[in-house]
Amino acid sequence: MKIVKSLPFRLLAGIVIGILLGLVLPRSVMVVIVTIKYILGQLISFCVPLIIIGFIAPSITRLGSNATRLLSVAILIAYVSSVLAACMSMCAGFLLIPHMTIASDAGELRALPEVAFQLDIPQIMPVMSALVFSILAGVAAVWTKASTVSDVLQEFQMMVLVIVERIIIPILPFFIASTFCCLSWEGSITKQLPIFLLVIVIVLAGHFIWLAVLYGSASLYSHRSGIEVLSHYGPAYLTAVGTMSSAATLAVALQCAHKSKNLRSDMVDFGIPLFANIHLCGSVLTEVFFVMTVSKVLYGHLPAPGTMILFVILLGVFAIGAPGVPGGTVMASLGLITGILGFDENGTALMLAIFALQDSFGTACNVTGDGALTLILTSYADRKHIKEGSME
Repeated sequence: MKIVKSLPFRLLAGIVIGILLGLVLPRSVMVVIVTIKYILGQLISFCVPLIIIGFIAPSITRLGSNATRLLSVAILIAYVSSVLAACMSMCAGFLLIPHMTIASDAGELRALPEVAFQLDIPQIMPVMSALVFSILAGVAAVWTKASTVSDVLQEFQMMVLVIVERIIIPILPFFIASTFCCLSWEGSITKQLPIFLLVIVIVLAGHFIWLAVLYGSASLYSHRSGIEVLSHYGPAYLTAVGTMSSAATLAVALQCAHKSKNLRSDMVDFGIPLFANIHLCGSVLTEVFFVMTVSKVLYGHLPAPGTMILFVILLGVFAIGAPGVPGGTVMASLGLITGILGFDENGTALMLAIFALQDSFGTACNVTGDGALTLILTSYADRKHIKEGSME
């Protein structure tokens, strides 16, 4: 049947099967599962810089002299989206958290077994290095009118597309299944359920509200249907939930965005890989609410409004540089959590633990929101008469 072969069905099946297996498998079998998850994760992680270079750099060369302007607009709207999402979360925290009773003890988790053997597949370069290299290489090729380099980048993009279609997409359901199997086996879905339910319901509502704001704003600005773009994002959302990584979801997100008739193909190839690394609205929304929750739980009070405003402004900057890996946002902002909010080791540990429980949903919000920003970018390019595939 066609539905059985579809990517959304395979992703959902991977989640369900993974959870069920995690509840019944013995430790001896979990060694195999953990090893499979590790190897698949290494392979996906290795391909991420290739995907970034293969899509962003050629897209910049196709945009020609318009690339610098579009890059500035993309960074600006990504920052504004993240900061405004964080502000909404901060207001919700001040309104809701004082009236909540939160338990800080999430219980002990069962430790996963070690991998059977270590098969490290190092990336050719870190994700952020690939992002910076892509931008610099693309812009430099435009400035010097390096037609040979531009042609090489175009062919490299075709190679990366084949890797995505024939390797990354087919192994994603297995990676997701192994991830949820591990979460289920160690007890994250059962022993930590009270905290999970308490904060996730509020945060999820915030994610959906912000996505509605983003797509509504994009529709008003572009005079095109944001719902049409959003309707294609089901597979990307599910992939992000399973992988907990914007970078690992990049291949599926590109497929989803290219299906939309309201998004220009060149804006998709340029915007989606870029936003996957700099637009983390769901993650910052979540982090702001969680730091306020942890502060109330451990220290008995919420941070001062002025302190939270400073934290939000700087968090938007740190989010742009956060790696597109599980927990990347909170890891990048640990200096803010300890330096501005004054969290000690206990607060930092609790923050990391709670954030990890919902990281997949924050990532899904990030990835889905990228479609709205790409719609804004598409409309901006049309209004400025930047033609598709132009080399001005």
